[in-house]
Amino acid sequence: MEQDTPKGDRIAKVLARAGVASRREAERMIEAGRVSVNGRRIDSPALNVGPSDRIEVDGAPLAEPDPPRLWLYHKPQGLVTSARDEKGRDTVFDKLPEDMPRVMSVGRLDLNSEGLLLLTNDGEIKRRLELPSTGWLRKYRVRVKGTPSDDTLAPLRAGLTIEGERFQPMEVSLDRQQGANAWLTVGLREGRNREIRRAMEAIGLSVNRLIRVGYGPFRLGDLKPGEVEEVRARVVRDQLGLDAGDGTGGAPAKPRPQRRRKAPARRRN
Repeated sequence: MEQDTPKGDRIAKVLARAGVASRREAERMIEAGRVSVNGRRIDSPALNVGPSDRIEVDGAPLAEPDPPRLWLYHKPQGLVTSARDEKGRDTVFDKLPEDMPRVMSVGRLDLNSEGLLLLTNDGEIKRRLELPSTGWLRKYRVRVKGTPSDDTLAPLRAGLTIEGERFQPMEVSLDRQQGANAWLTVGLREGRNREIRRAMEAIGLSVNRLIRVGYGPFRLGDLKPGEVEEVRARVVRDQLGLDAGDGTGGAPAKPRPQRRRKAPARRRN
């Protein structure tokens, strides 16, 4: 005899779809007692909710989710990717155009790295893009100090173990030598903390510039530092395999990607 499956979606998924936070962050909000359903505060994400349920976050009703959207952003050096920084440094979210909706970053780029950063208003898209199982290739242009040869780069292609942490094989090509520096193209399918910098250090090379130029099918192209470009809704659906069941059925495709120039820095209070 088959057991009945509770109808609806998990509460954390619904919060993520509404752009409140990623699913993992939504689970933490629930455990902290910040979410209520039908007037009752909940403390476990093990709950399915449907369209008739009344959900509140921090006492405010949950807004209807916007259609899932995705943007390409050229992150400049010197910006932190987290929403808030305990050291008071500028974040990418401080520098986005004023008319951008609330967005989350897909993965991270460290302070001194630059290039393509994906932004989305949808926690489920964020989760899908970050899952290791997707295996999407992230491509980087990397400038290192030194004169590497194919033999120097061979350990990267084979996979390294650094301080007990196993790094998967990278795709590495030597593009050109430029004085004391060399330019490499590096591709990897996982996003560990400072992975490229640590791997290069392990083979005796020092990274002095790192630019992400691709994330799966999405490319940095000719975006200038600080610029934002929205991906067409149809492209998002096609590339991520989304359909009407993912909440994208009513999202119209835009005739052209929308590009916004670098916004002036927001003033701090």
